[in-house]
Amino acid sequence: MKLLRHIPFLRMVFVHSLTAFGGPQGHYGMMVRRFVQKRHDVTEAELMEFTAFVQLLPGASSTQTLTLIGYKRGGLLLGLLTLFIWVLPAGVLMSLLSFLLHYFDQQSKEADIFKFIQPMAVGFLAFAALRMGRIAIHNLITIVIAVVSVAITFLWFKTPWVFPVLLVAGGVVTNFSKKRIPQVEVKKRKIAWGNIWLFVVFFVLLGFMSEWARKQQVRLGHQEPQYRVWNLSENFYRFGSLVFGGGDVLVPLMYEQFVVRPKGENKYMTSEEFLTGSGMVRAIPGPVFSVAAFHGGMAMRKWGVGWQIVGCVAGLVFIFLPSVLLVLFFYPIWNYLKKYAVVYRSLEGINAVVVGIMAASSFYVMKDISIGSFQTVAMTNLAVMVGTFLLLSFTKLPSPIIVLVCLGLGFFLH
Repeated sequence: MKLLRHIPFLRMVFVHSLTAFGGPQGHYGMMVRRFVQKRHDVTEAELMEFTAFVQLLPGASSTQTLTLIGYKRGGLLLGLLTLFIWVLPAGVLMSLLSFLLHYFDQQSKEADIFKFIQPMAVGFLAFAALRMGRIAIHNLITIVIAVVSVAITFLWFKTPWVFPVLLVAGGVVTNFSKKRIPQVEVKKRKIAWGNIWLFVVFFVLLGFMSEWARKQQVRLGHQEPQYRVWNLSENFYRFGSLVFGGGDVLVPLMYEQFVVRPKGENKYMTSEEFLTGSGMVRAIPGPVFSVAAFHGGMAMRKWGVGWQIVGCVAGLVFIFLPSVLLVLFFYPIWNYLKKYAVVYRSLEGINAVVVGIMAASSFYVMKDISIGSFQTVAMTNLAVMVGTFLLLSFTKLPSPIIVLVCLGLGFFLH
């Protein structure tokens, strides 16, 4: 019965899962609009803290942030339900794409429907960066941290270590501030080790089973579907456990694992098939990590529909499982540690870095969008960016309406 009072929240998560285009850069702005401004599930300061915290962890950052919103609102069960509802639509769409790929014409006009989603995402991110900047940037040191973070993030955006290193450095810098916060007496608490043990057990067990499956296939001299599933599961779990920086880092690692490394009949998919799936995941709502459902299905498709479904499910489960286990283990510890003065002072710098990362993300995404000419598409891109930002800042127009308008522009403006 307790879950009944959370139905409106879960309904909003479902709406978010169907309309959150633009990758993590766009997702954050929509979270601000929906879960802070409209529903008040979390405060802006809490959402900023969640965002900073998940950047310190590997895995799917948007997914971890949304899971924490559910966890904060209703505990573990609601956090897991939030995760499931958020991941499912994108997972189903990417799974279907693995079945329908041979019908997909990459040059079709229908694909143009998504061409204004990326500039829209810039508008959402700029809106979120401005709002968070008003909270986090309030003195000279936070201005300096934010500006330096913008420059470093922009230059090394696809480097996996840049986000955690910047966040740690920002926290260290603000600990040299003359402002001292009295040490709060913190009672020792028992740490629940269950999630981290599960994380380690899965990592070791899947590694063992993958190696066993590899040896069995070497002995047989050919591929068998039941063995390949173990190899795939280990691959996806390892990616979800070790990838910092989101989908921009995940996709190149998957390309090396699934396209470059396998030879002959061991090849999982062609380069064209891989890039089609990796491109399409940017054009659908939901988490970028859901591309694992497509790659899992493609890797198993030659053994028939049943095994292809198994591949899609394995990809979806094992790419997100480590993200959830890590965030639910470390967040209670983080929540406990921030009561210490040294950690509390670090939050000032960490939040300034988050603003810098968000601003740099806006510029980074913008550089790949045509806005520097007087052609119709370039002018429309610029209008979509500015229009999205202004609508979010000065109106209460729902985010899904903005998404639908941008899709409509893509459909009618060829």
